Amino acid sequence: MTTAETIASDPSTRDARAGGGPLMAVWGGLTRAAGCVPLWIVTLFARVGIAGVFWRSGQTKVSGWEITSSTYFLFQDEYKVPVLPPDLAAQLATAAEHVFPVLLVLGLFSRVSALSLLGMTAVIQIFVYPGNWPEHALWATALLLILLRGPGPLSLDTALGLWLKRRRG
Repeated sequence: MTTAETIASDPSTRDARAGGGPLMAVWGGLTRAAGCVPLWIVTLFARVGIAGVFWRSGQTKVSGWEITSSTYFLFQDEYKVPVLPPDLAAQLATAAEHVFPVLLVLGLFSRVSALSLLGMTAVIQIFVYPGNWPEHALWATALLLILLRGPGPLSLDTALGLWLKRRRG
């Protein structure tokens, strides 16, 4: 279904055209305008926004190039991620919170980065802070958008794909 068909089938725009009043006309205009926003703008905002969340979290775990002792303490005494030893979990989480956000901003290996951070979000939700589900749901939504729809045309993934396509023939 095209954007025009979607707008035409939307009851709010039909009612506005049929004389539903000024409020319905405004609502119809907003609906039409929202339908014109390209998906690549939404995915760009999702990439940069979620990257900022994880990058800032990663920055709280380091001092310079070193993982802080307080980070190790948190992983041992508060986070208690199952299966992994606390020191390894701290190192993996810190690396993930620095590498994957950079890749998301660049749009390089975006789907792998989104999937990795989605897995991290699931671990945080299930084992660390189960009460923070509204925040984690927002993270998951942005990550799922990137995972399912890709990073958009303003990304190194797209540029690399075009380059490989031209190179092949």
